[in-house]
Amino acid sequence: MSTANQIWSNLPAEYAIPSRAPSLHDAYAYCERLARSHYENFSVATWFLPKRLRQHFYNVYAYCRISDDLGDETGDRDASLQLLDEWECELNACYVGEPRHPVFVALAGTVREFDIPKQTFADLLTAFRQDQKVTRYETFDDLLGYCRYSANPVGQLVLYLCGYRDRERQQVSDYTCTALQLANFWQDVSADFEKGRIYLPLEDLRKYSVTEADIAGNQNTAAFCEMMRFEVQRAHEWFARGLPLATKVSRELATDIELFSRGGQEILNAIERQGYAVLGCRPVISKQRKLALVARAALHKLI
Repeated sequence: MSTANQIWSNLPAEYAIPSRAPSLHDAYAYCERLARSHYENFSVATWFLPKRLRQHFYNVYAYCRISDDLGDETGDRDASLQLLDEWECELNACYVGEPRHPVFVALAGTVREFDIPKQTFADLLTAFRQDQKVTRYETFDDLLGYCRYSANPVGQLVLYLCGYRDRERQQVSDYTCTALQLANFWQDVSADFEKGRIYLPLEDLRKYSVTEADIAGNQNTAAFCEMMRFEVQRAHEWFARGLPLATKVSRELATDIELFSRGGQEILNAIERQGYAVLGCRPVISKQRKLALVARAALHKLI
């Protein structure tokens, strides 16, 4: 077995780049299966999308899902960087060649139909490479710089699929995507620390006299909880900046935006309900609350 194959073998077998490209039908089925099996809310969200867009969303989601896993699931910095390089070669082939991976076979048609710039996909890879090299962020502005690559391209891709290309909508979308990323960071402080990463700005740790030892020991001190209160409020403010987007897009897309925005805000609410003590106790949204969010989104679509 070659070194390259050995590296791919650390991931699900279906992720590997095959020697021959599958048929378009099989590539579409691959992306749909990946989307439906990896993200419990994804299939729910697609209920509100026009049927003509669903396969395109599956294709884009599959790209994002595997890209993320290549950067986060190998447990080996050098292996992740090599896999991301190989993945980007397939991205390049999607635009100017003949890709072999089913994701890019499926995505090629999406790219052509919606004229999606390659850089939007490549920006995500920039973030996943950065995760292999940067494990701390000195300032909040530094963290926002990371979100520019890790989160904001996802919203931009959604806008392209729905026919929106203007910078005004993209800017408001960026606010929502950054807010969602921040909510996930505040939810996963302990899990990220186990991977060697801290996304809480170091300037804030110093300001509130919180140490890395506190995080390592799951010490939800009064100082730590006060810092988290500040971070949660900051994320709420970014969600508020993104709210106007729902008034600038179609009803179908507005429903999805509301569903994901409310889901992110519910994460923040869950953090608040447990007194901001997130270390060693990951805040989660109950099934009942998730169903309430979906019901609310469906009701708004009918009104």
